Amino acid sequence: TVGLKPPEVPPTAAMKFVSAGMAGCIADLCTFPLDTAKVRLQIQGEVRIPRTIGSVEYRGVLGTLSTMVRTEGARSLYSGLAAGLQRQMSFASIRIGLYDSVKQLYTPKGAENTGMATRLLAGCTTGAVAVACAQPTDAVKVRFQAIGALGSESARRYSGTVDAYRTIAREEGIRELWRGTLPNIARNAIINCGELVTYDLLKDALLRTQLMADNVPCHFVAAFGAGFCATAVASPVDVVKTRYMNASPGQYRKAMSCLLALLVQDGPAGLYKG
Repeated sequence: TVGLKPPEVPPTAAMKFVSAGMAGCIADLCTFPLDTAKVRLQIQGEVRIPRTIGSVEYRGVLGTLSTMVRTEGARSLYSGLAAGLQRQMSFASIRIGLYDSVKQLYTPKGAENTGMATRLLAGCTTGAVAVACAQPTDAVKVRFQAIGALGSESARRYSGTVDAYRTIAREEGIRELWRGTLPNIARNAIINCGELVTYDLLKDALLRTQLMADNVPCHFVAAFGAGFCATAVASPVDVVKTRYMNASPGQYRKAMSCLLALLVQDGPAGLYKG
């Protein structure tokens, strides 16, 4: 790195790892209320065991946010934020921070460009590893976000994030912290293929056609398009993942049982709740 100007020094894998985790945390701080609204809408109308009554009805994203503030207070919008930040530091760091390194690992020596198959394989690899490491944080985050939507006030009350990990492991078994890992891996494989790869392709297209320079606006446009495509494709798996992770013990035997129950109860439109 001697003699190079700062912008010309390539970032190390450790720098990418840390910056991806910090970027994920900043994004979570900005969008967490929307994520909470999404979870509330995804589990709304679910037939629970034991049955609950008197649950609040949510209508639309803005309606959900206003109902939560009115009935639970503004702090409810950030319920589970600590677990969400823990998830980003472990999940985003691996999924995004190691993507370039894994992509280079899979790229044949001497190849001028990275092929589509290599990008897909790298995205799926980093996504699967990230889910395996961050699954407990995701499970706790979803449970905190869903607490206010449960009909019973006594249902799943945790004094804090650490207490939630401890309580779930003690009362339901440590394996429950990894419940929903397979649908989460499937979701993130779709997200990685639809987001990271689409981002890569969109940015390359913008630069190749000289529509934009390699700067922040270019990255923003590519990220916006990639996020939209990934969300549209991954929504069905995301709904099943959320319901399965938040389910009471014994409510569903497998993730497929959750999917079938969702289709029977809400029809295909239920796959796009939230």
